[in-house]
Amino acid sequence: AAVWTAGLAAFAAQPEDFDGEGWERELPAKAVILMEAESGRVLCGKEIHTRLPMASTTKIMTTLLALEQPGQEEWFTVDAQAIQTEGSSMGLQEGDRVTLQALSYGMILPSGNDAANAAAVRISGSIPAFVERMNQRAQELGLADTHYQNPSGLDAEGHYSSAYDLAQLTRTALQVPQFAEICRQSSAKVCFGNPPYDRWLKNHNRLLELYPNAIGVKTGYTEAAYRCLVSAAEKDGVTLICVTLNCAGDWELHEQLYEAFFPKITMTELSLEGEETAPAAGDKTTPEALPLRLGASGRYPLLPGERIESQLLCPPVVAAPVYEGQPLGQAQFWAVDPQGRRGTVVELPLAAAQSLEIDDPRTGGLIDRLLAYALQ
Repeated sequence: AAVWTAGLAAFAAQPEDFDGEGWERELPAKAVILMEAESGRVLCGKEIHTRLPMASTTKIMTTLLALEQPGQEEWFTVDAQAIQTEGSSMGLQEGDRVTLQALSYGMILPSGNDAANAAAVRISGSIPAFVERMNQRAQELGLADTHYQNPSGLDAEGHYSSAYDLAQLTRTALQVPQFAEICRQSSAKVCFGNPPYDRWLKNHNRLLELYPNAIGVKTGYTEAAYRCLVSAAEKDGVTLICVTLNCAGDWELHEQLYEAFFPKITMTELSLEGEETAPAAGDKTTPEALPLRLGASGRYPLLPGERIESQLLCPPVVAAPVYEGQPLGQAQFWAVDPQGRRGTVVELPLAAAQSLEIDDPRTGGLIDRLLAYALQ
């Protein structure tokens, strides 16, 4: 504990001069990551791609899928067999009527395994069918180190994720307004039952009360996974996501990482360096200089002493016709610290800044002019 505490303190004091190595490896978790949510930049981490059991943080995916369904407020009767499960519960009983919206609160706040199973059967007809849907969505999101065996997070062979994947999943989930609203609630009034009636659900995430900037997200615990925590915090327009797997003292660690990094981050607007162009074959033998612009806006978190570097990835020659705003490759950005270490690469689309008309057939063929340009 003394090693990582001292290392974190040294970084927080003078990050621009910090060249210490090893303190992250001493963090009291099998895996940990701190990520800036907008760019996906990894600010610090340990074993971020290691596959580990993740307990009820599984319910981030289950809730995301539930909130994407139509008819959030439609009433239905829970499947009697699905709600007969071990572990934490939102209190569902046979014959209860509920909505998907209520189940989402039940999954995130009291971490109801009954809520996760009830949502799975409602959406896909069976738990195995829903698990297939979870794994398909994980593939779509590029979560290479994630595989699900159930919707709740109970220990099972082949049920795992990584700190990095959980942070990326959380980036996606927080973009859903209803998910962001649910996971930041310390408690909420939810209606369900037979007949339905209002009752209060309490959130297991104590960080919402311990750290004033916390805005979520999900706790987890099983004997195999031990303590797992996915949290997010927001301050001065910056959102950070922290994930710890198999971690004692997770509340304290998350808060300390936030306190160390928030004051040091400057969000920088990404832009092209000067006036960038690409060679383009229009109505002349010599390619024109086609102006480029970014096809989307973006920001990058810089720490003290860092600078932004970039490179453009676009075709060597662009053939007309080209319309303004047409995608023409990518711009890559990353941070470089005073020791020359690179941060996470962020990609934004490149686009044509103006249109380029198709050739006048009287001036010669496009292929002839491209060959002429290549032989210059």
